[in-house]
Amino acid sequence: MKDSFSNIINSDKPVLVDFYADWCGPCKMLAPILKEVKDDLGNQIKIIKVDVDKNQDLAGKFQVRGVPTMLLFKNGKQLWRQSGVLQKQQIVEVINSYH
Repeated sequence: MKDSFSNIINSDKPVLVDFYADWCGPCKMLAPILKEVKDDLGNQIKIIKVDVDKNQDLAGKFQVRGVPTMLLFKNGKQLWRQSGVLQKQQIVEVINSYH
């Protein structure tokens, strides 16, 4: 997944990466919020999910210590990072601030 991950985050549009785990309660709360964000922003953003249990090397590379952790990238640069659950409007505002 590393090669494709690098290609994805090098996009010229914002890419929100959701590091999650299947066993994580807050991750389950965040999933429908991210779907709403995607519905609102459409093609303005890519949202990808990374299961930390299946991608431990990737989680380690980005120093993900807890889930959920969201990272926002554009052109391969990490612009923002947040652990925990945020409301849809908070996430949208962050994404729009980097457009």
